[in-house]
Amino acid sequence: MTQKDITFVADFLTEHFNEAPELYNRKGKYFNVERVGQYLKDEDDDLVSPPNTEGNQWFNFLKDSTHLKESPLLFPYYPEKSLHFVKRQMEAVIDQCLQKPADVIGKSVHQAVCISLYKIPQSEDSTPQLFKLPFLWNDKTSNIHYVLFTMLENSISKIHILRRHSDTSRSVSNGILAVEFGNFLNNSINESSDSRCYSCLDAHFYDDETVTVVLKESVQQEGKERVLAQLPLS
Repeated sequence: MTQKDITFVADFLTEHFNEAPELYNRKGKYFNVERVGQYLKDEDDDLVSPPNTEGNQWFNFLKDSTHLKESPLLFPYYPEKSLHFVKRQMEAVIDQCLQKPADVIGKSVHQAVCISLYKIPQSEDSTPQLFKLPFLWNDKTSNIHYVLFTMLENSISKIHILRRHSDTSRSVSNGILAVEFGNFLNNSINESSDSRCYSCLDAHFYDDETVTVVLKESVQQEGKERVLAQLPLS
């Protein structure tokens, strides 16, 4: 060790482990602990070496502000406590804030309709993911909710559109339908049905009347064609 290393260690011990007579009445705490580690202890006890907040601009700002000093929007400051204590206090406040909305929203939600999309054999150990790309859209003009999604397995060339009226007592025609892309982009009628088959990579509503889809060729070859298409909802 160099003399500089020894001096560094000596300074550290002098600063952090000096005797603290005011702590003699505390069991097992006769010197100051390292000042960073004390904040990380998961204890409710007061800090052995609380920080000196004198001259802190934020505390001075709060002290001089009549509006912020007692504001319920600010988390209270606990200069004698560790970060674990403050974290628990903050979590308790956040849980309290979220509990009432959760209760109100939960009681207001109910099932409007149940549509069976597919059945899974009971022999399956794990349920495969067949439902993909759910995208929601609300047409405020006609008060209709839309859900775009695709189903894997045997219908990768189809996109499904589910629509419901925002007023659950009303219904809309063709509540759920499927649009099949297949080989509709073939250049001529002479092309075989399997030569240019497309599946849907992604789909979003562009506006209330238009759906944007990203398609790809389903053939197993390099340089698969990608197509960005906009389809009128009608």
